[in-house]
Amino acid sequence: MFEKLYPDAWVASTYKIPFEKLYKKGYRGIIFDIDNTLVPHGAPADERAESLFKRLSEIGFQYALISNNKSERVELFNKNIHAYTICNAHKPSTENYLKAAVLMDVPTEKCLFIGDQLFTDILGARLAGIYSILVQPIHPKEEIQIVLKRKIEKIVLYFYKKKRAKEKNS
Repeated sequence: MFEKLYPDAWVASTYKIPFEKLYKKGYRGIIFDIDNTLVPHGAPADERAESLFKRLSEIGFQYALISNNKSERVELFNKNIHAYTICNAHKPSTENYLKAAVLMDVPTEKCLFIGDQLFTDILGARLAGIYSILVQPIHPKEEIQIVLKRKIEKIVLYFYKKKRAKEKNS
């Protein structure tokens, strides 16, 4: 019932993802959500985010940012990152996930997506055929429409955890 909302992986933080292992598995492009995935809502890229993108570049990854925010917000974050960007992405529409893959010149099967929301980030990636990684939100302060979605996400994640546990025991 909820399968299209289930991420391919679920980790505590973007900053704990083993990117070197993913590169060895053949992934070459990473598409990121920004707010509450890389930094708190509205924040510029901090030292941790800048270090991450430097590391990704050294590993050999291409990367892009897609956000439902306006260009001013995305440009603020991207100032020292220099990623491909797509603003007003209308996630979960697949169009801009696919466009990000084209911008990076990486086939979708070699891309992965990292985001903090099931109903926009993960659903869009799954519908686009891109490997999806859900991360815990960085900061608890969120806009009211996101707070409401988080309550429904808890239900979906309950079933996700139950399915994963069943798969491990099989």
